[in-house]
Amino acid sequence: MTIYLKERFSYFLNNRWLVFVAAMWIQTCAGIGYLFGSISPVIKISLNYNQKQIARLGVAKDLGDSVGFLAGTLCEILPLWAALLVGAIQNFIGYGWVWLIVTRRTAPLPLWAMCILIFVGTNGETYFNTAALVSCVQNFPKSRGPVVGILKGFAGLGGAILTQIYAVIHSPDQASLIFMIAVAPAMVIIALMFIIRPVGGHRQVRPSDGLSFSFVYSICLLLASYLMGVMIVEDVVDVSQNVIVIFTAILFVILIIPIVIPIYLSFTQEPRVVPEEEALLSQSGDQGPGRSEHDDGQEIIFSEVEEEKPKGVDLLPALERQKRIAQLQVRLAQAAAEGAVRIKRRRGPRRGEDFTLVQALIKADFWLMFFSLLFGSGSGLTVIDNLGQMSQSLGYENTHVFVSMISIWNFLGRIGGGYFSEIIVRDNAYPRHAAMAIAQVVMAFGHFFFAMGWPGAMYIGTLLVGLGYGAHWAIVPAAASELFGLKNFGALYNFLTIANPAGSLVFSGLIASSIYDREAEKQAQQPHEGRLNLASVLTSFLNMDEPLKCEGTICFFLTSLIMSGLCIVAAVLSMTLVYRTKTVYANLYGRSRT
Repeated sequence: MTIYLKERFSYFLNNRWLVFVAAMWIQTCAGIGYLFGSISPVIKISLNYNQKQIARLGVAKDLGDSVGFLAGTLCEILPLWAALLVGAIQNFIGYGWVWLIVTRRTAPLPLWAMCILIFVGTNGETYFNTAALVSCVQNFPKSRGPVVGILKGFAGLGGAILTQIYAVIHSPDQASLIFMIAVAPAMVIIALMFIIRPVGGHRQVRPSDGLSFSFVYSICLLLASYLMGVMIVEDVVDVSQNVIVIFTAILFVILIIPIVIPIYLSFTQEPRVVPEEEALLSQSGDQGPGRSEHDDGQEIIFSEVEEEKPKGVDLLPALERQKRIAQLQVRLAQAAAEGAVRIKRRRGPRRGEDFTLVQALIKADFWLMFFSLLFGSGSGLTVIDNLGQMSQSLGYENTHVFVSMISIWNFLGRIGGGYFSEIIVRDNAYPRHAAMAIAQVVMAFGHFFFAMGWPGAMYIGTLLVGLGYGAHWAIVPAAASELFGLKNFGALYNFLTIANPAGSLVFSGLIASSIYDREAEKQAQQPHEGRLNLASVLTSFLNMDEPLKCEGTICFFLTSLIMSGLCIVAAVLSMTLVYRTKTVYANLYGRSRT
């Protein structure tokens, strides 16, 4: 009995589902950047910043969240647990120092130094994100779409989870949220960092995987629904502290439930090796979803096939299309052998194969993906970074509610984006970016609601922008791996994520903050209700450096309209990419449908 338990426990510790569940928990710490909208008002008041200075801190946060080249490099050199530890230390030092400054426990630093601290603290997320994705993609090589969508989804939900935990603390000091952001991720990482590792997932493929993923999806929907219900209750009803503690305890129970998957698999099923899956990982770097060894022997005539095949071939059913192309390849090979045609040796990989970053940078498809991401996610990030000021300008006192809400919608957008884009690809062999275009149109409507400022518009805008923004981060990683391969996926993905802070720099750091400060200055220059008020004049005189504050829909009206227009441009770019890659996806996934 003792030997049996030791074997089962060993199998449990080396079960890829245990790694996946632990990665889900770690990813909740990779979403601390979404809490910037909650901590920015505290930093603004404590350090007497204006909106433009806060926007610069927001850009530093976005850069830290997106620049993952160092994290990717260290994850290749160091064990994953060591890379996770480096990220935890960065997060603790960066946000811990910010907390000391905001609470006056240490001397204030200039703005550029604060930007560095925010960058260093948030950059810790990239280590959590990279380690979780690298280990789980290797452990689930045939389920990249669901794995990436779920993990990125939990990163998006991290803000709502940490906000609910913060509600238990019930501290009147708003700066304590910054302290929690510095300490909580470090505690989680230290507890779980040795579990995150590749465990030979290609040797553990089972028919039960589909059911297990469905169970995880169910838990994700339950978690999002529960958090939304809790937030609505806490916002509408004045609940006691004991009730908040009970709500948070139930939240922890829901988060722990997925651990039943590795426990069940470890103690009810025998470990086994599936022979046909043995070489899956080694093949994944060389072959796309629709390629085979036979394709590699015929690559030299691929360009001739593309030039010579009739126009209607791509519209035929997959099996018939393959027959026609095979016949054309045979004729071209015979003609080449007889000297009738000259075979052109292609230069570099074609779409669907492994690209280096340099090779991808000269491809129009890569830049279409980049700028589509820049306009779409950049506009969404502008909302996330300014959500505190947007809600305050419309008269909402509790900004944490909207921060938590957009975190939940972001989560559902990532889960839904991965799920529905997988249906588009697997069932229809159609480009994944079609789902991206839909998400960007949804975001355009969300920005329009923000601009109008109607009653309840904050709730609707948060819903639409959160869903659309989240979908980007489930679709882009999968699409990049499909079009440009998995071999250099880390470098390609980290370059694409630069679009996020680049968009934030322009849209939030320049456009949104400038318009906000301009409108705030106009309001500050206007006498209250058309007449001078002695109290307001004395207050203004005694607090000359008080940060400008804007009130009303005018504060973000023009900004939101601009963001809406940029989302439409992003949707056009996505559809252009869809048009250019239809044949690629038909070749990649058409065979799997026959």
